[in-house]
Amino acid sequence: MNFDEFTGTVQHRLELPGTGETLRAIRATLSTLGQRIPAGNAEDLAASLPMEIKWYMTSAVTEHGQHFDWAEFVDRVSEIEGVDRADAAYHARVVVDVVHTLVPESDFWQLRDSLPESEDDENWGKLFEIVDAGGWGDAEEAQTGGGPQPDSTEQGGDDSSA
Repeated sequence: MNFDEFTGTVQHRLELPGTGETLRAIRATLSTLGQRIPAGNAEDLAASLPMEIKWYMTSAVTEHGQHFDWAEFVDRVSEIEGVDRADAAYHARVVVDVVHTLVPESDFWQLRDSLPESEDDENWGKLFEIVDAGGWGDAEEAQTGGGPQPDSTEQGGDDSSA
């Protein structure tokens, strides 16, 4: 997958209006993730990403291996991206799902192993909810609430797309 395909996939899944918003979501997620994991893990994970994207996890990060929890991750992504916490958390999940489709499974497990998954604020499992639901697709969209969903408040009109 090249840069345009990667950003186009993220933009479509997040239903963002433009490339600028899409790149902010990608940069916010990957640079913050790069800050949290060890440099070697970031290099391994980024190796399979488009050159313009892998930079966010590696060269754009001045200090790898910082210790912060899921809540702090979402706060940082929210601040960088300029969106509320709920949108930031969802955007991060979608970006990580796209990354998951590109990287070797061993590199993805290395990422998961470096992030604790417990029942408290350290529960990084929240980052992998879309991946754990089977990835992006119609059934997974319904399970995760992601992707285009019909507005249940709209009545009438052509229901052939429902």
